Amino acid sequence: MSRTVTLILLDAAGRPLGALPPFGVPEPWWQEVASIVAEVRRRHGLEVAVLRLLDADRPAPPGGHVRYLAQTADAPAVPLEPVAVDLAPHPLRQPWARAGGPARSVAWAAGELRRLGRRVTAVAQQRTWNLSAIWRLDTDAGPTWLKQLPPFARHEPTVLAFPGDPSSLVNGPTVLAADGEGRMLLADVPGQDRYGAGEGERAAIAAGHHVVQWRACGVVGELVAAGVPDLRGTGLADWIRERLAGHDVSAAAGLLDGLDHRLQQVRDCGLPDTLVHGDLHPGNVRGDGRRRVVIDWADSFVGHPAFDILRLTEDVDADAAARLTGAWTRRWRTDVPGSDPHRAVHLLQPVAPLRLAAVYAMFLAAIEPGEHPYHVHDVPAALARAAATP
Repeated sequence: MSRTVTLILLDAAGRPLGALPPFGVPEPWWQEVASIVAEVRRRHGLEVAVLRLLDADRPAPPGGHVRYLAQTADAPAVPLEPVAVDLAPHPLRQPWARAGGPARSVAWAAGELRRLGRRVTAVAQQRTWNLSAIWRLDTDAGPTWLKQLPPFARHEPTVLAFPGDPSSLVNGPTVLAADGEGRMLLADVPGQDRYGAGEGERAAIAAGHHVVQWRACGVVGELVAAGVPDLRGTGLADWIRERLAGHDVSAAAGLLDGLDHRLQQVRDCGLPDTLVHGDLHPGNVRGDGRRRVVIDWADSFVGHPAFDILRLTEDVDADAAARLTGAWTRRWRTDVPGSDPHRAVHLLQPVAPLRLAAVYAMFLAAIEPGEHPYHVHDVPAALARAAATP
C-alpha cells in the first residue's frame, strides 16, 4: 500500500501559493513525511516543511489520496494549481502545524546544539501529526533528534531525564535539551525499531522493563509531583469516565458500571503502583543487537504495572502470551511476596482496551477537527475490544 500526495504550498510569509501536482510515496502512514519532503526536492528542487493534514479521500489511514499543507521559502518553478484552502487559525492547532512553526523549532534545536558544541550539517523532517513532530538533525558529532509534543504528552522529557540522570530510572534516549514547552532534543539510539519481535525478544523486553518498574515503585510520588499523569487505583475509573463522556459507550456499559469494584479488586492483589510506559509494543523498542532502548514515553503514567505486559502480549498467540505473562507474574510474586499478580492481570485484561479508548478520546478532545481522521475510529474499536474481553 502507498499514498498519493497533494501538497498545497504557502510562501515564507504564510500566504497561499497553490497546489503541486499529485505524486506517490511508498509509505501509507499519513504522519510519515520524510519521503514527501524528499520527493518534492527530487521532482521540483523545492525545500518544504509539511505543516498538517488537510483532508483525504478515505475516512482513516492508511493509504489513499491525502492532501497536506506545506510551506516553502523557495519560488516554485512548476505551475501551481489554484486551490481554495482554509487558513483560519484554530485554538487546538499545534505549534508545528502553523506557518513558521517548523522553522522556529529547528532554529531552537540548532541553537541548543551550538551550545553543546555541535554544528548542524543537515535537517530532515520525519513525521508530523497531532501527537508529535519529529526531525533528524545531522551534526558533526553524529545524528540527533528533535521531537515536539502536544500539551498532554509534555511529561515525556521529565520521565526520560528523571531524576536528572537518564540512566537512573528508565532505559530510554538521552535528553540533550528540553524547553518545557514540548520541544526536546534527543541523542541518537542506534539500531532498528523492533516491530515484529518474536516471543524470545519480547521476553527480554519484559524482563528489562521489570527492572525499571521495580525501581520506579519507590518514586511514584515524585513522578506525579513532576507532572506524570496519576492513574493510580480507583482514580483511573473517574479518569476513564470523564474522557469517554460524550462518546457512545453502550458496548462497554457493563464494564464501566463495575469498574470501581474491579479496580478495588486489583488493588487487593497487592502489587505496587509504578511508572507505566503506556504503549509497550516492540515498535517502541529500538536495538542494534548490543543495546535495547525503550522509546516514546509520551503515553506514560503512574499506575498498575500490568498494563505494560498486557500491551506487550496483545498481538501474540495465546500460548506465547501465557508464557510471557507467566514469567511476568513470577517476577512480581518474587519481589512482592503474598501478592497475586496473576489475578491482577486477569482483572485488568478488559480494562486495558477501555483505558486506550479513553486515551483516544483524550486525543480527539485536544486536537483540531482536521486531524480527527487519525483517531476517530479508535474509540469505538477499543470499546468493542474491551467489551469482548472476558
